[in-house]
Amino acid sequence: MIHAARIHGLNDKPIRKGGFVLYWMEQSQRAEWNHALEYAVEQANGLKLPVGVVFGLTDNYSGANLRHHAFMLEGLQKTFQALEKRGIKAVLKHGHPADVALETGRDAALIVCDRGYLRHQREWRARVAGKATCKVVEVESDVVVPVETASDHAEYMAHTLRPKLHRYWAEFLRPVRRITPGRPWPDRRRLGTVGKKFMEFPDIRNSSRAVLQNLLKEFKLDRSVRPVCGFTGGTAEARKRLRRFIMGNLPFYDKNSGQPQEDGTSGLSPYLHFGQISPLFIALEVQRSGVLSEPKDRFLEQLLVRRELATNFVWFTPDYDQYSGLPAWAKQTLKKHTKDRREVLYTLEELEQSKTHDSYWNAAMDEMRVTGFMHGHMRMYWGKKVLEWSRTPEEVFCNLLTLNNKYFLDGRDPNSCAGVAWVFGKHDQAWKERKIFGKVRYMNADGLKRKCNIAAYTAKVRKRLEAVK
Repeated sequence: MIHAARIHGLNDKPIRKGGFVLYWMEQSQRAEWNHALEYAVEQANGLKLPVGVVFGLTDNYSGANLRHHAFMLEGLQKTFQALEKRGIKAVLKHGHPADVALETGRDAALIVCDRGYLRHQREWRARVAGKATCKVVEVESDVVVPVETASDHAEYMAHTLRPKLHRYWAEFLRPVRRITPGRPWPDRRRLGTVGKKFMEFPDIRNSSRAVLQNLLKEFKLDRSVRPVCGFTGGTAEARKRLRRFIMGNLPFYDKNSGQPQEDGTSGLSPYLHFGQISPLFIALEVQRSGVLSEPKDRFLEQLLVRRELATNFVWFTPDYDQYSGLPAWAKQTLKKHTKDRREVLYTLEELEQSKTHDSYWNAAMDEMRVTGFMHGHMRMYWGKKVLEWSRTPEEVFCNLLTLNNKYFLDGRDPNSCAGVAWVFGKHDQAWKERKIFGKVRYMNADGLKRKCNIAAYTAKVRKRLEAVK
């Protein structure tokens, strides 16, 4: 059974007589370890109905570009293949996700959706719940401890949320039971009505990469940000990365995770962002590995505390993606130092093209722009230096979020918003006061040299860029 704390009725309408149960897939883009999917199957079996899955693909998704869509579509292809093997019909339709869900679910007995935490995701679900003529149920599957179970307010720091999460781990760190559909989808039956407004794409399950690329040509996307070659979308690829990480880098995670010159991280953040792998599955696989407790605990701190702290932040902070959402003390100290003299100022365009005097920062920006990834320690340095090189902190906040969302595969995410806010003091404490930064934490190149082999990092990035050319 799915834990009751994960299940949220979004309207008061009844389950009605219908031809199927619809799972509107959006955040949790996978066919396994997916509480929302399994709940939909369970409900369908009780109603003696088949299950259908719909995904609405729009070219106007919160700043998404060709890079994001290409990775996501690769993952959806694998997900649809896995759903077919379970006897579950899945279709991809072009249109606003909420409208696609409503149109496809016209004849559904029940609409089930997964949970998204960002503002637009919440608005979409509210829209579907308000306009649907049947019951709409949301099932949380993208965090281990449901966000409102863990806390009822925005937490100040990791140490205030950590004990609350620990209290619930025994209750929620449990496998998701896979349920067999009782009624496979009839071969000749369509999933929902089809009209010009919501064009149904050709079946993507067995399409070649070239066909998928041609499909993307139908979208009005920013094509200046090219797909990356270092990441292949899909649950199977995410599982491979996890296995390699557990066997290779997890035993040394406590020593290497903060070293950007090492490939010591899991590389799973893009897959978590698109819901192609379950954080619950990752946690349980890491827990049952034979690795010593210290590196395991260090990794689980990032996955189960820091990641869920970010979810807590965006859920309980309405202006999470705006400067106004920062702590009052941080805004106050930064305002006090707004008129401090900056040694150098860079425009957004100069930053985007890695045209600064700082070779370490340029290497980090190159890695981000070309590979869609940047080591976490370099992300912190990257953000802090832009604060030093800009006229106002408000300008910095906007520019960091713009670059973050444009180039990172895991951008446009609770972790992205929390990471940018951290640059300005969110989830941190006040430090010694200094020029420009005030009491907000400061980072510099000397600190990089002390803590890691920064020369090796820049050489690694250079090698990767040459391989891409």
